[in-house]
Order: sequence, then structure tokens, then C-alpha cells
Amino acid sequence: MGTIEFITREDLELFKQELFAELRRPTFKVPVDKNKQRPFIKSYEVIKLLGISPGTLQHLRKTGQIKFSKIGGLMYYRYEDIEAMMNGTGR
Repeated sequence: MGTIEFITREDLELFKQELFAELRRPTFKVPVDKNKQRPFIKSYEVIKLLGISPGTLQHLRKTGQIKFSKIGGLMYYRYEDIEAMMNGTGR
């Protein structure tokens, strides 16, 4: 039988801070060659490309300002649509 370890609130707070710091690290690079871009991208990629918060992305979805497809629990967006928004040629 293993050793029982207790987790304190401070442990959870530290874990939360470390997790958020890791999630905020820039890992996604905007592709230079459009021909190599995947046709669909995920929410976190859209957030990085547009420089918006998850709440703003949710608002854009809710108000119909951005098209998306939901597969399972994940939202997917056409790269072309996002690119159009970045260039100001979208809806």
C-alpha cells in the first residue's frame, strides 16, 4: 500500500499558477506559407492569431460573427475565415 499524501490549498494554488503560466507560454507560431496551413484550426489557435480572450471568442461564436464546427467537445474554425477576419474582409 502506498503512502498517503495530503494536498493543501497552497499546493493547489501553486499548481494553478504553474499551469496557467505554462498555458500562457507562446507555443503557436503564425504560419508563413498559407499552402502549408491546415484547413481547420482549434480555438486556442484562433485566440493566438486574433489576439483575443477565450471569452471574446465565445462571444463571437454566440453572436454569429465567426463560423465554427463542433466535433465532440472541440470547436474548429476554417483558417480561411480567420484569415479574412484578420485582414478585415470577413463578415
